[in-house]
Amino acid sequence: MTKTTFALIGTGVVGERIINQILAHPNCDIVSIFDENKTRLEEISTKYELPVAETLEMLFLSKPNWVYIGTPPISHAPLAEQIAAQGLNILAEKPLAHSAEDGIQMVKAATEANVQTAMHFPLMYSPVVHSLKNAVTTDSLGDIVRIELHTYLPNWPRKWQQNPWIGTREQGGFIREIFPHYLQLMYHLFGDFTISSHVTTYPANEGLCETGVTALAETDSGIPIVLNGLSGIGQEERLEFKVFGTKKVGTIRNWSELWISETDQEAVQISPENQPASLMDACHGLIEEKGSLIVSFEEGLKVQEWIEQLLK
Repeated sequence: MTKTTFALIGTGVVGERIINQILAHPNCDIVSIFDENKTRLEEISTKYELPVAETLEMLFLSKPNWVYIGTPPISHAPLAEQIAAQGLNILAEKPLAHSAEDGIQMVKAATEANVQTAMHFPLMYSPVVHSLKNAVTTDSLGDIVRIELHTYLPNWPRKWQQNPWIGTREQGGFIREIFPHYLQLMYHLFGDFTISSHVTTYPANEGLCETGVTALAETDSGIPIVLNGLSGIGQEERLEFKVFGTKKVGTIRNWSELWISETDQEAVQISPENQPASLMDACHGLIEEKGSLIVSFEEGLKVQEWIEQLLK
């Protein structure tokens, strides 16, 4: 079987996670990596014994099946346009772009070039999400009466995610970095929704990102949604995505824990036995022209529009 090949633009913390996913997959391989930070590029190329491209032009010459964009959001659109012009498929980090306007350009460039697009939304390939989806679709939770997202962050940027842009109002903040995962998950599970009202708070320093957000929304089918985020507070980090049903409540806590509660009972942590297909399975499947669970740029653009609304 021919391997699906990847070239990577950006070798930061998340980019290195993608590298590990690709190298761990029997049907995937890395043919080139590029980063403007030459020290980091050399460190990663040495650590994983990967071929380096000194320029983007050299990276494109390696003719990968996919080019991964793991750079700050403001650079996503121009990079996507260059990659599409080469006729190469694009795998991008979330959020899709710096703005909805840039996101529209990315969708247009990929469509006109007739290339495949995918986004790195790891929750889509998580056992806990697939178990929660099964509970929703089989009516195990009963009628769904509310969806809530709560993100409590004592530190922003998080201690492991220190870079020049992640805490800036221009490109950073938890609405751009954390909320997209869960907005996309809501869309995946329950379809389209509309944000009706929100309050977003910012510090006095206009260069710094938001410190809090509270919003109300509703799915097209009439399910109320509450969105709540707060940073710089005196507690441990805690993320909860909650689906309230008339029979049970399902909670994804801190990305990878699934908790189910029933009436008058304490929540019980569930350990899913299933191991769904991975992002690399999906990328390989698209090249092999097989059905794959992919978050396209079009879907990423919907998430981008919700993000922009919350940032206003």
